[in-house]
Order: sequence, then C-alpha cells, then structure tokens
Amino acid sequence: MKPTSISAERLFEEHREAMRWEWIAGHAHPERRFDEAAVRDAQSAADLVGYLNYIHPYRVQIVGRREVAYLQDCSPEDQERRISRIVTLEPPVLIVADKQVPPQALVAMCDRADIPLFVTAESAGHVIDVVRNHLSHLFANRTTRHGVFMDILGLGVLLTGESGLGKSELGLELISRGHGLVADDAVDLYRVSQISLEGRCPELLMNLLEVRGIGLLDIKAIFGETAVRRKMRLKLIVHLVRKETLERDFERLPYEPLYEDILDVPVRKVVIAVDAGRNLAVLVEAAVRNTILQLRGIDTYSEFVERHQRSMTQPDPDR
Repeated sequence: MKPTSISAERLFEEHREAMRWEWIAGHAHPERRFDEAAVRDAQSAADLVGYLNYIHPYRVQIVGRREVAYLQDCSPEDQERRISRIVTLEPPVLIVADKQVPPQALVAMCDRADIPLFVTAESAGHVIDVVRNHLSHLFANRTTRHGVFMDILGLGVLLTGESGLGKSELGLELISRGHGLVADDAVDLYRVSQISLEGRCPELLMNLLEVRGIGLLDIKAIFGETAVRRKMRLKLIVHLVRKETLERDFERLPYEPLYEDILDVPVRKVVIAVDAGRNLAVLVEAAVRNTILQLRGIDTYSEFVERHQRSMTQPDPDR
C-alpha cells in the first residue's frame, strides 16, 4: 500500500515551526497536491523534491541563492520566460530558501497559477533534507505484520510465529535483559529505500505489550525510557515454530541463509524451535550476534565447510 497524495496545506502546517516559513502566494488552492502518477512512479523521495530544474516536473521545486540569481540576473524578457516555464513543471509547491527575496514576477506567477509559494530563511539544502525525509516516510510502500518488533543489540529484530508460542513473553524477557521494544502484536513496516525497511508501532499500541494472564503492560512506565524505541530498521526475522514443524519443514544446518521478502526487500531469517527447557531469549541473542557477524562478512558455516574440505584433502600425519 502506498499513499498517493498530500496537500500543500498539510506540508506547510506540519513544518511551520521547524522551517519557520511563510506562505506568500498561491493561497487560492491550499489543497493542491502531488501528481499521483509522479508519486507512484517515483523510485525514492529524491524524485519528489530538488533544486529548480526544468526537466523534472511534478516535484517540489526549491529556489535557493543561485536559482534566484538565475531568475533575476537577466533581461525582463528572459526573466518572464524563465519564470513562465516554471508553470509547465506543475510543482505542488515552490519554496524560496537561503533568506532570499523572491522576484515579484515569481510571486505574481504563483498567484496566477495557484502554485503555493513558501519563503524561509533556512538553507536550501536543509529544506531539501527535511522535505525529502518527510516525503520518504509519507509515500513509502507499507504493510503491517503480526509479531513483536525489538531492538536487540542494536539490530531491528521481528519475532514472528504462530499464535500461542509465547512471542510476547519472549519479548518481555528480552526487555528485562536490557533490549528495547518497538511494537507488539502489529508492526507497521515501511520501505524507506530500495534496500531498507523501517518498522514502527501503530499509535494505538505505543509502548504496550500484551502478556497472557497479566494483560497489557506499559513497558515505558515499568522499565523506563530506555526500554522502548520509536522505530528501527528491520534486519532480521526470528520465526518461532513448534519442534515437529522444524524437523519436518527445515534443514538442521541450512547451507545458505534464509530470507523472507517484505515489500520486495529480502530480510534475513532464522527459525527457532519452541520446546520445553529451551532458553529462547539466549537463542535469539545468539542468532542476532551471528547475524551481526554475517553482516560483517564472517560466515561461520562457510568457514566450517572450508575447514572440513581441507581436512579431507590433507594427509593424516599419524599414518
């Protein structure tokens, strides 16, 4: 699922304090929105905002010091032509930054064409970063997964599995061992780049963990501020299964890492059997530490295979 619209008014209000900008022209249509096809086809938020450029239509056009000089340092005829061309770009918003005063002809054009014009003293680069970050989250492909999402040793880990296997109890034990909770039960996942997924907690469930027999626990109130996280990048899925399921459907020593595709992004996955006497919290921590090694290029299984092959080819010194 990918939202396809945001109004100029919403963009202005959500960043009014941070950007300290003014809306000086184009008030007639505050509901002016991004072109839906442009949002749908955009590979990233970088395609939706940038410095004034006549070959990139339908995006937020940023007018900084150099762009204002380009529009002003020319004859009146050239200025009119250059400013008129901006209309053909159909920008959802035009933003003048770098403490620049927009040319009066630009203000008049925005009023005629109903293009919202914001002015701010913030640097153009900073405005681009803020707006791009906002749009990357707003227009990201998203989905919701069932599970417990946690920060374990600095890695975003999603605990999944059948209902009744103790995911929330495992999450509670991991929290008591110093790890952080992002979300329990429902996790909102956003594809924030071509290779990255970010997980967040729905507002309704913020800081809450449900444990059967106890009920809802406010993790922030019980364990403190350091026990919760607002968001994390998803790097690992730990899937809990029953012992018989593991023996039937999965290899004991997989010769290559498992992956699960979420929003077309492959995510590393490990499968752990739930059985009496197994310390799941320790096993999850071990899986996370092993994943960290793999991300650093250290593959224990491959090293074992190489060691085994060397032992097969080298002569036995005792013979």
